[in-house]
Amino acid sequence: MAELKTFSMGEVQAEQVRWLWEPYIPQGKITIIQGDPGDGKTTLALAIAAAVTTGMPLPDSSGGIVANVIFQTAEDGLADTIKPRLGQLGANCDRVHVIDEGEQALSLSDERIEQAIVKMKAKLFILDPLQAYLGGADMHSANGVRPLMKQLGAVAERTGCAIVIIGHLNKKGSKAQYRGLGSIDIYAAARSVLTIGRIDVDEHMRAMVHGKSNLAALGVSQAFGLDPSNGFCWLGEYDISIDDLMSGKRSAPENQFSRARRLIETALAGTSVAAVEIMQMAEEQGISAKTLNRAKSALGVQSVKRCGKWYWELPIDVQFTECTGEDGQDGHVSPVTALTILPDKAAV
Repeated sequence: MAELKTFSMGEVQAEQVRWLWEPYIPQGKITIIQGDPGDGKTTLALAIAAAVTTGMPLPDSSGGIVANVIFQTAEDGLADTIKPRLGQLGANCDRVHVIDEGEQALSLSDERIEQAIVKMKAKLFILDPLQAYLGGADMHSANGVRPLMKQLGAVAERTGCAIVIIGHLNKKGSKAQYRGLGSIDIYAAARSVLTIGRIDVDEHMRAMVHGKSNLAALGVSQAFGLDPSNGFCWLGEYDISIDDLMSGKRSAPENQFSRARRLIETALAGTSVAAVEIMQMAEEQGISAKTLNRAKSALGVQSVKRCGKWYWELPIDVQFTECTGEDGQDGHVSPVTALTILPDKAAV
């Protein structure tokens, strides 16, 4: 029998939570990104990885760290899917590493996970998807997954690495914690859970909703786009709850990004407008400069300098159609940007 040892909480040194992306992804903890197939889970994870490898700030963060990432996938080809997407996202691919599974498949309990994190000094480890790395354990059994998640959590604690697990949702129930594949212990072991879903404002838009956080207040929901013309892009904050996302009520009142986009489309319909005027109109409508610039980027707006003054104009390939409706009068000209959906394989 092991000798009894105790200690008091007075002996414990208090520490602040460290963040890879506050408040969504803590360092030294497990985070889950979950969603239905084709909703953009892997693309979102790769966008986060790309930001870590370059130090580019993630939404609503002041700046990021530059660090190595380990990306382990059992679903997508590294050469024909993962690397092209990383390139499109502007990642430093020399900082993205993979554990070689040629001789032995990886599992959550594999010692190579910690060895690789330490060797590469990685700050982010992504596993995609969860069910491929259970090593034969029954993911629906608490006795099967609890020891694995506890061991993986200990690896995260010891190394200070943010471990992100990607998982699919099942079709049962509506609450996020009960729609994750496998035992509820998987959800319980994560300190943060991000749920991805489609929103019907635009067929290419997705929402990332912060459904669980044990370390801080829940972060605001973030929208992002999956567009083969402009690639992945963050679209700003989006007003939708986890319950609405799970229940299929994916429309929300017009958010700031949508208003910014509509403002640009209306103001630049068939003409150029001084940048300072657009910014003034946005300010009057309560649209932040950051959101305005995100909408500008999403629409492919071009900045042109004439006589020492900057103007905004829509690209020449934007189609203009006469429309009537709640937002305009008969004969009002409104641009319609033509977008095509990502292939199924690229929209994971």
